[in-house]
Amino acid sequence: MKEFPTRPVIGVGAVILDGDRVLLVKRGHAPLKGEWSLPGGAVELGETLEDALAREVREETGLEVTIGAVLEVFDRIDRTSDGRIAYHFVIVDFACAPAGGLLAHASDAEDARWVSVGELGAYQVTEKATAVIQKAFELTRRSV
Repeated sequence: MKEFPTRPVIGVGAVILDGDRVLLVKRGHAPLKGEWSLPGGAVELGETLEDALAREVREETGLEVTIGAVLEVFDRIDRTSDGRIAYHFVIVDFACAPAGGLLAHASDAEDARWVSVGELGAYQVTEKATAVIQKAFELTRRSV
């Protein structure tokens, strides 16, 4: 993504659950380069949110997903030390389930792996991502 945008960028994120595990990717590009996060990325012109999410998950992980409910909509604004806005995303996170493919990190990810909820701390996942992951697990438990 381009630094110092003139307007917010719409992004999508996938909370892909498989039993008691969630899929994390290690970001290959800024922002969050080298950090563990949820798969996802920017919506391209003409794409629906769901189409963008399916494409981003496929590109980053090799997986196909079933896309469920919207879990969260939030702003991610990163500022420089002098207060300028380096990045501004409006992110829509969806609950997802694996539907096919083979897990393999690809284009925008340095790594991808299934992680149990108890292991999240070891991956230094952001507080926001951890909260939305917990929300997805709660939603899954209620629907069973």
